Amino acid sequence: MQRNHSIALVALFAALMAVLGLIPKIDLPFGVPITLQTLGVMLAGCLLGPRLALRALVLFLVAVAIGLPLLSGGRGGFGVFTTPAAGYLLAWPLGAFVAGLVMRTLPASSPRRVALSAFVASAIGGLLVIHASGVVGLMKIAGMDFTQALIATSAFVPGDLIKCVLTAVVCHTVARGLPDWKFGKQGA
Repeated sequence: MQRNHSIALVALFAALMAVLGLIPKIDLPFGVPITLQTLGVMLAGCLLGPRLALRALVLFLVAVAIGLPLLSGGRGGFGVFTTPAAGYLLAWPLGAFVAGLVMRTLPASSPRRVALSAFVASAIGGLLVIHASGVVGLMKIAGMDFTQALIATSAFVPGDLIKCVLTAVVCHTVARGLPDWKFGKQGA
């Protein structure tokens, strides 16, 4: 039963990523769009834990790689991994994994603590990890130097902080409605 539950959660969060891809993207001049899909990365890590979140994001990216148009703006296919956004995309599984690890270690004794822990976990995994990889991608693929890439990625930080707050709100709501939910520990 536990295995079936884990498979369902992985599929559910891969589907959530696809649904978040339906929301139109905002294109930026350096080739990396603003999307809501990093919210899915943060939610997966905080709600599922490291292993299941990693699996959900790998499943999603495999679906994208084989050509399903699941990224915001209807993008898909292996070619998306050769664009300036590749560093960000390839970091999604790692960001979800790190968010899950951080969430697992932080206190979750009350809905308020869950929310604070989710904010911190999503900021570390969903913001720092993804942006670090995004900077490397911008340097390698877009040919930017470190300073240019850092300035470019800073355009995403305000929106990603809002996504961290949204993740905290969702986790707070789940903690109130499902007090037995194992934040960061599903499938453990």
